[in-house]
This record gives sequence, structure tokens and C-alpha cells, in this order.
Amino acid sequence: MAADFKEVSKMTFLSILLLLSFQGFAQNPERQFLAVHRADENIEIRTSDGNYLIRFFTPEIIETSFIPAGEAFDPASHAVVLQPLVVNYSISEDKTSVVIDSDGVDVVVSKMPFQVTYFYDGEKLISEKTGFSREGKYEKLDFNISESEVLMGGGARALGMNRRGNRLELYNRAHYGYGSKSELLNYSLPVVISSEKFLIHFDNAPIGYLDLDSEHNNTLTYGTIGGRKTYQLIAGRTWEAIVGNYTLLTGRQPMPPKWALGNFSSRFGYHSREEVENTIDKFREEEIPVDAVIIDLYWFGHEIMGTMGNLEFVRDSFPKPKEMIQNLKKEGVQTILVTEPFILTSSNRWQEAVYENVLAKDSIGNPFTFDFYFGNTGLVDIFDAQAQNWFWNIYSDLTKMGVGGWWGDLGEPEVHPEGLLHVTGTANEVHNIYGHYWAKMIYEGYLEDFPEQRPFILMRAGAAGSQRFGLIPWSGDVSRSWGGLKAQPEISLQMGMQGLAYMHSDLGGFAGDHLNDELYVRWLQYGVFQPVFRPHAQEAVPSEPVYREARTKQLSKQAVELRYKLFPYNYTLAFKNSTEGLPLMRPLFFEEPDNFKLYSVAGTYLWGKDFLIAPVLQENAVQQEVYFPKTSNWYDFYSGEKYLGGNNVSIDLKEESIPTFVRAGAIIPMAKPVQSLQNFSTEDLEIHYYLDLEVKNSKGLYYHDDGETPDTFQKGDFELLIFESHLEKNEITFKMRKERGRSKRNSEITAIELIVHHMPKAPKRVRSGENSVAVQFDEKSKKLTIPLKLIDDLTTIKITN
Repeated sequence: MAADFKEVSKMTFLSILLLLSFQGFAQNPERQFLAVHRADENIEIRTSDGNYLIRFFTPEIIETSFIPAGEAFDPASHAVVLQPLVVNYSISEDKTSVVIDSDGVDVVVSKMPFQVTYFYDGEKLISEKTGFSREGKYEKLDFNISESEVLMGGGARALGMNRRGNRLELYNRAHYGYGSKSELLNYSLPVVISSEKFLIHFDNAPIGYLDLDSEHNNTLTYGTIGGRKTYQLIAGRTWEAIVGNYTLLTGRQPMPPKWALGNFSSRFGYHSREEVENTIDKFREEEIPVDAVIIDLYWFGHEIMGTMGNLEFVRDSFPKPKEMIQNLKKEGVQTILVTEPFILTSSNRWQEAVYENVLAKDSIGNPFTFDFYFGNTGLVDIFDAQAQNWFWNIYSDLTKMGVGGWWGDLGEPEVHPEGLLHVTGTANEVHNIYGHYWAKMIYEGYLEDFPEQRPFILMRAGAAGSQRFGLIPWSGDVSRSWGGLKAQPEISLQMGMQGLAYMHSDLGGFAGDHLNDELYVRWLQYGVFQPVFRPHAQEAVPSEPVYREARTKQLSKQAVELRYKLFPYNYTLAFKNSTEGLPLMRPLFFEEPDNFKLYSVAGTYLWGKDFLIAPVLQENAVQQEVYFPKTSNWYDFYSGEKYLGGNNVSIDLKEESIPTFVRAGAIIPMAKPVQSLQNFSTEDLEIHYYLDLEVKNSKGLYYHDDGETPDTFQKGDFELLIFESHLEKNEITFKMRKERGRSKRNSEITAIELIVHHMPKAPKRVRSGENSVAVQFDEKSKKLTIPLKLIDDLTTIKITN
């Protein structure tokens, strides 16, 4: 009886909420409810013009598909990899409604007028408006949204954090030389994120649009030229949980190779082996760390025009390429080559590509050829197994030569004529997933041919779920301008919430021969706190810091060195992203989800959990206002000045750095400087504890593995160093605990320096276990340095005042 009463009470409660939600919202008066029943793992709702299939993946992830009358359900998804878990739910029905009640998302279906509404924790999330309908060439799904709701998502755009009011085209396309605004870029994802704390993913590949209430009638619409009418609704109690649920559904990013978190030498482009080697020699002479060099399209041709598709080294300008690659590797520098999916009719491989039947076709089965900037071309049919095998063999041979990673350019594809046919559909049906399947091909090729090597796959275009292939996105050909820089935090923050957490920019800007040393330095200083540190630009103005004037070079070197100092923290962020889906860059509203103003803020953000970053995005600025989240107090990373949470403060700017703050009580793993991450050792490890007497308990983490082998965490071949601090009246207790995976590898973390910041005075004594420890205390900086041997799996340090 109690259970029945509870079920009826909840149904009544949700029915009341539903009735209240109808006020002011249109429903579908023509769609008639017929029946509801369970069908295998689905809940099927039959209506007069089609059927709904609803299924739970988890209590917080629910999928809804509408199958119009006369159509069959297509179960195939390019994005979703999660298999539905066992979720307990009940179905209750009365004369007016059906209630699907779970431990997470609940669904209420009104019978007359017909409407589907979703609830979570007793709060309404969203409701269908007319649901499925047709309008001209588009099939539509539309929804009611509240008047105050902030809407984000849609992939990579520069429109402001709140993208409500825009109609977003879903067609991956480059925008050369964009500045502070770009309505459409290379990643157009059918994902909507709401300030009401939910995410919707429209699980369909063909091109279309997202209308985020452009007509100001409180309507969200997804339109498509065809395909699946399927969407997943993702809820959660925190933003971390929502993004974690979405990446659980679509896949998590594997750990990148550790060198990928270092500095890249890159430009458009290096014309010869000599130019590459001279540049790397310059980095070493200037003692500016570098871990990789990217060689643009001149590796396979002397000219920009007419050579794309050769995909083999030009031996007069790049003699003995294997020797070059191996020599660079000895210097701790990986070689990355650009590739494109276009095989020009003038290239050395054109006849081979035609003979091997690897190109997309025209209507009568011949290779579809067309003109674009680089010449007359065909396009590799990345969806065809035979084409994949042919294309991958080229990558495999070069990887055996020693190439360390790949850059996939123009993969929207940049030009993709409507009349072109792939084995799986028309150009418009698969355009937005071309880069996704290109990355998939490379990723799966590594699994087969190089299972002990983590791939590096830099791609200009992709789709929802591409992160699970290790795809590293970047924001395209941004202009060298302050407007171009200003757009970058927004693009990366939005993409991080949409699963592609390694979105980054060409540091310094790409397009145009604009020489502005202040802009260049500010962009690199921002780049320290973006996922990939990669200066890249057209070659008329150098992108590499070693070729800039003396002061710019000095300031750039400081930025690069800070990037390397933060490697242990950044690598741990990569681990958290890989295991929990957490973005590396996070909006401020992650800290204060109920602070409505923060949903429009991109100019200040969180780097991981413990750094607050406010990049300088304006020329000649001398001050900048920073909001400090109320969840913590914050310390200036450079001066140590303390700022109370919940306040806006005008910060004086410095040439040497951008405003950077550390959470009070944070425990941050850092490193001593190295010139290449190949040389990083745990002997270089420092643990920085930002003492605050108001923070009684703190926790921190450092993740360590070999940095090269895939799936080390899953295989148990890793080591964790877990930190805890506890403050009492006259004593600080600091614990470091080692955890190793099931491989039980010997600990590589045997000695560290513990550095306590903001110590009020020199301690009376410091003990590690029962032994006193000799320490250094700097009275001026209030910094206590404690050298420690970590012999046991648990080390306890007591600092007594």
C-alpha cells in the first residue's frame, strides 16, 4: 500500500507540474495518443502519426526517438557508444497522462493535447512543443523553453556564451581570418546546453540547423534534411555531472601522449629539412622548451598548388626523412605531418587512387572531380572500407618511419559538392561526420598496427563523440587580431562542455601578416592555460618565439617555461578528462551554477579546478576586472596577494603575465624546468600547497604513467599520489599516499619537494613520521620548502608552529 501511495502521489505531483507548465506553451493538437507499452528495452508510445521509442541509458540519460508512420527505426548512431544500463522505472497511466518514473529523469506524457515533458528532481527541464513536424525540405523537432533560459552549444562558434537568439547552421565550414564573431566554424555540433542544467544531443548526422529561439517565441528547434529523429536528454545535479554523463554516453577522450602537452614549433610552413632542423636548433640555443614540430604541406610538394595528395616526402628538399625524424626524436622532438583527404588529379597518386577505387563517386560511378583552391581534385571516400585501408596504409608506412603524430586539415571537407556520393550516402547526409570517421580510421589503425603508441590526431573538423578517437580539435584560421584572440576562450569553453575538451587556437593568430608583439605575447600567455600550446601562423610573420625580437622572445620564453612547470598539474587534468569527462577549461558557472550573470562570462575561467585565469584580450590595457567565485578565496599566483571570494576586483596588469590565481588551500603538482617532456622525471616533481588558515581540509592529486602506452589506467599500469592536508590550531598535518594499479609497478616517485606558500612564520619543527626534517623558510615570500624522501606508500608530515 505504501509503495502504491507513493507512486500515485508522485504521479499526481508530476501531473500538477505538467498542467502548470501548459500555461503559455503550445502543444500538438493533431497528434492523438493511442497506447503505451514496454517493448524490449524501450517504452513505446503509439500515436496517430507515428511511434515514440523511449529508453534509459542511465537514470540521468534518456533517449527519445520518433518514428513517423510508414518509416522504420534506424538504430545506428555515430555518436553513442554507451550500452543501456539496467534502470528501474515504472509506468503509470490515467485518463489524462502517462508517467514514466525513474530514479533520475521522469517523463510525463499528456494525452490531450499530446505533449511530452521531462522532469528531474521534481523540476521541469523541457517539453516538446509540436515535437516532430515537416516544413519544406526540413524535418523538425521543437521544444518549449523558459523566457530566462541561457542556451549554449552548437559546436565551435564565436557568438558570446549565451547563443540564444541565433539560428545556427549545422554544416562544418571553415571561416578564414575570422575575428571576434563567427556564426559558423569547423565543428557544428547538434548539441544544446541549457542554464536549466541539462543537455540535449540530437543524434543524427545529416546537415541542418539549430534554432535557439531566433524568433523570440521561447522555442528551441532542431531541423534536418533527413535521418534519425532521435535525441538524448542528459541531466545531473552539477555541471561536472552533466558533462560527465554526456561523455559517458558518447565516449571519453583517451590520454594523449605526454609530449602533446608541451610546446609545438609550427608554421605554414617549413619548406625543407634544413629549415626544420635550423628552427629546432634555435629553440635549443635559446633554451626554450619544445616537444614537437609540425610540417605543413611542403613536405610533399614544393608548391601550394597542384601537389596535394602526393603524401610522400619530396626528397630534394627533405632528403633522408627517416634520418631527420630519428634525429629530431633524439632531441626530444616529435615530427607531425599534415595530411588532407583530397587527391588532386595532378598529384602523383591520382592514377593509384582511381585504380584502387578509393574516391567518392558521381551518379554514374566515376570518381567525382571538382575544382577548389589547391587544384582539380577527388575526395577520399572515408566511409568505404577499401578506401580506409588504402589511406591508412600510407599513414602506417610513415608511422613506421618514425612520424609521431598527424594533422588532418581541410576535413570538413572544405569543399564537398552536393552531387558527390559516398558509399553511405550523399555529401549532405555525411558531411558533418567526415572528420569523425577520418579520425576513427587513424585511431583504429593505431590500435591494430601500433598498439603500444598513443596516437596524436589534430583535426580541423569532427562530430559529437569524436573525442573518443583521441581527436585534438583547433579553432581554425583565426585572424592575427585582438578580436581573434578575444573569441578563443569562449570557443574552448563551449567545446569542452560538448565533449571535445582539447579545443585550442593557433597561438598568436594564423591569418594575416600583422606584426603585433603585445598581441603575440598575450596570446601565448593565454595559451599556457589552454589545452594545447601550439603557436602557428602564415610564415611572413614568425609564429615561433625564437624568431621574434628580444623582449618578445624573453616574455614568450617565460610563458613556455610556465607551461612546462605546470606539466604535472596539466597531465592530471588530462587524466581527469579521460576518466570523468571533465573539461580542462571550465566556465565560472561550474562554481556558481545559480549565479545567472556567470553564464555570459568567458573572459575569466577556471583551468582545472584550482586555477582562475583572466587572459588579457584588449590592446594597451592597464587594468582588468576579475570576478572571484564565492566558493573560495584566491591567491595571486605571482605576488601571493589574497582575494576574497564573491568580489569583483580591478587588477593592475603586468607585461610579464596575465592575471592568474590559485584557489586557497589548493595542492598543485608542478615540475622543475626541462627542455623536453621526454626528459621529465618524477625527480623533478614539486608539490605546492597554498595554505589558507580558513581552509581546514584540502585534497589534491597527481597522476603518473609512462606517458606513451595507451590505456595505462585501464591496464593498471599507473601511479597516483594523493594529497591531504588538515589544519589544527598550531599544527599542519600533510599526508601523501601512493596508489598503484594492479600491475603493482615499482614506485617511481621517491623524492619530492613540498613547498608551502603563505606560511605566517618559520615553523618550530617539521617531522616526517618520527624524524625531523631540515627545511628552508623564506621570510620575504613566506615560503616553506621541505625536501622529502617517499620511501613508504604513506608519508605524513607535521608542521608545528
